[in-house]
Amino acid sequence: MWTLPGPCAGHHIGALVNPGLALLVSLTAHCSHPQAEGASQGGLDTGRADLWAGASASLLQGFWCQPASQLSRDQLAALIRRMATQHVLLRAWQLSCLANLAARQGLQGDFELHPPDLLLFYNLTQVEEADCRAFIRRAAQGDTKLLANLPNQRAALQHRALTCLVGAPRLSASDLLLLGVLVCDMDASSIATADPHVLQNLQHCPRLTAAQQAALNRLLASGRTVLGPPGSWNLEGLQALGPLASYISPGLWMQLQEAVGLDFFRSIVAACRAGQLRQRDARRFVTNFLEAKSKAVSSPSKRDTGRPCVRGNITAATLHDDLFLVRYDCGQLESCLGSRVLRANLDPLLQHPLPAECQQVVKAKLARVYPGGVPEEQLRLIPSLAYLYSLSEIGQWHITSKDTVMTLLAPDGALENQTEAILQKFLDHNGTITGALLVAIGGSRLCWMSPQQIQAIRPSEFRLAGALDISSCPQTRKNVLFDKAREAFASASTTDTYYRFMRPYLGGAPVEELRHLAQANVSMDIDTFTNLNPRVLQSLSLGNVTTLLGPNVGDLQKAQSHPIISSWLRSLNRSALSELGLDTGPTGPTSSAHSTTGTPSTTLWTRHQVPTSEGPGSTAPSSGSPPAHLGYLPLAMALPAGLLWLLYGGTPRLSWGHPQGICSMVEDCTAPAPHAGEQGLARGAGRLPRPRCRRQGTWPHPPS
Repeated sequence: MWTLPGPCAGHHIGALVNPGLALLVSLTAHCSHPQAEGASQGGLDTGRADLWAGASASLLQGFWCQPASQLSRDQLAALIRRMATQHVLLRAWQLSCLANLAARQGLQGDFELHPPDLLLFYNLTQVEEADCRAFIRRAAQGDTKLLANLPNQRAALQHRALTCLVGAPRLSASDLLLLGVLVCDMDASSIATADPHVLQNLQHCPRLTAAQQAALNRLLASGRTVLGPPGSWNLEGLQALGPLASYISPGLWMQLQEAVGLDFFRSIVAACRAGQLRQRDARRFVTNFLEAKSKAVSSPSKRDTGRPCVRGNITAATLHDDLFLVRYDCGQLESCLGSRVLRANLDPLLQHPLPAECQQVVKAKLARVYPGGVPEEQLRLIPSLAYLYSLSEIGQWHITSKDTVMTLLAPDGALENQTEAILQKFLDHNGTITGALLVAIGGSRLCWMSPQQIQAIRPSEFRLAGALDISSCPQTRKNVLFDKAREAFASASTTDTYYRFMRPYLGGAPVEELRHLAQANVSMDIDTFTNLNPRVLQSLSLGNVTTLLGPNVGDLQKAQSHPIISSWLRSLNRSALSELGLDTGPTGPTSSAHSTTGTPSTTLWTRHQVPTSEGPGSTAPSSGSPPAHLGYLPLAMALPAGLLWLLYGGTPRLSWGHPQGICSMVEDCTAPAPHAGEQGLARGAGRLPRPRCRRQGTWPHPPS
């Protein structure tokens, strides 16, 4: 089964909030008490180390390295094994320091009992040659996106994987089984020549580059896959492709038998309307399919654009037809959709994965129907269109409900710079930015709020929101958000507690703050370190950095090609680099991650680095040391784990959404699917309460 990353995926809990959230937030604000500090973000304090090994998955997701560093070897081993059996999804900052703890306790050799995500962060030079294939096989089940800030570690993992292969120029089926999701970094030219089983690997890639898409289509066109040549493709074979079907080119769709293509189109739209597919993936498929159909039927000059309605007026019944977009192209949508039908049936219309051209048609029609601005009850239906609206057009809207704001600003949506305008319309109608709203729209939306809007958030609401991921924010916003977070959490009773709360916001910290934290021996993880202000980092001495990172300082090697780390390393002399254990070359620091045994060809691999959000920003504001005393905890830290799951959207269930079948915790999304290696897709995927093209779900599978 292919589970899409979306608001309810394990790494994004809190993105969807049920109707009882506001009440729970209110109750928690009154019930929270300073005594709750012992149950902070770490989940369990060191005084009850025996509880770690028996903790629930939801509680273990709050893992914190500092208390875990005081566990005995046996206790730490039990904790890591329980994380594996409970399929606990940890973030990169948690995994990097946990890997270091395991290495210090000599636990890497037990990798078969450890979570695959954790193996991604292990010291690969310490992997025994005899264990190489077994280690890579398990590590390849992990989520390599977690290594976004550790480019050298990701490259070393690829290199280590290649040392386990025979070295044949063409990847065999057994090679592909070993490599798993690591194939997502494969050079595009190698995809077309690989064993056809490569399709199973590519299904787990979050996205394919343009070159990889072209290679995929060459492989499919060759007829070497189990599907055979395009003219012989059937419905079951297409559905077994999972997300790869959305990359099939119009040229290949033209070679398909018409009945098979229409059946598959119908299944995709039905799955989209049932909330089982991300709209962007369904739209990519629909756009390619319809392009093939238009080329087969007529030339572009003879299309129906601008012509009178020849397909018949669109009715409510028409809009419930899964083949609606096949029968009505964007030109006929313009000609055949009346204003009255549009007003009454906007919801079912937008359940279809409309191509961009058709979205523009609907937007233009709404402007004619509502010349004074789209009314609020309709705004809640148009999140898929909201990115098309200019700031002046948003200025005509009337937004009085936080539910409308949450719908328009749903996490992972297309909106960016419209966030400020939408929030402002809400604030203009006496709305307030609450902790519940911040949790619902996610930390990335803070990047697009104005400094004035951020300043207007009450510290108590910011505390209730807890840790929000602002790593994608531009530096100027990180600076403002740091000031707001410091205002909210400055009353922490200890520096350690203060650091736990402030960690996500340290990307905006001034140099004085980081020097203070270094003196407090906080042992910053490398993921947080790579998100610091580049200009501030340049002001830190080698001693500051080594003290700040503490036992995690060795992780600099895993990230030395990261732009921020690389820039800092270039400012150091050879002696300092040697002290850090980093080699130097003619062009500056070079990775020693490739020093593993063997010299296989690396032409199969192309590193696809994740770009950083912004280069060096403005100088960060100055601040001093945090004063003492914690008022009360953020919501996510104060509530019991069981209540948190209810708060964030319902009863958790297990979904095999991780690459290669690693079970991940989601809420009300999908049912379990087969283990890795089994072909086909899970049956009976769960539906969201309200059908729409959601940003999560599963690719439709063959009917029973």
